Amino acid sequence: MKQKFAVLAILVIGLFNMAAMFENFNYVKAEEFKQWLDSGKNMVLVDIQVKDEFSLHHFKDSIETNAFPVETEEQRQMIDPAVAAAKKAGTDVVVVCPRGGGGAKRCYSYLKEKGIPETKLFILEGGVDKWPHKEILVGR
Repeated sequence: MKQKFAVLAILVIGLFNMAAMFENFNYVKAEEFKQWLDSGKNMVLVDIQVKDEFSLHHFKDSIETNAFPVETEEQRQMIDPAVAAAKKAGTDVVVVCPRGGGGAKRCYSYLKEKGIPETKLFILEGGVDKWPHKEILVGR
């Protein structure tokens, strides 16, 4: 009986992991995002970079969360001020991360879970590392 339960538990965990693999995310390419910035488009920028990286380079008016890699409950809670700002603004929300990978996806999923409509959620493709317009970034 214990063996059957263990096998069933492994199958359930595997199904959840497969579902996460097939989850879709909205991405915004660097050139389109630059157009949004240049046009003054209203949006909320949720930056999950760690404190040292955020200090070196971030987009003006980004919400600093320092939540990377968004793996623990504590890190998810660090995003809550951005959730409140996004709900209040009702605009598009762009997740900015070092590389636009797993941390950005986890942040996106958390924002969605907290009620931000997926139609308004985006991840900056390639993150800050691949951002081709470094002159736009600001630092402290």
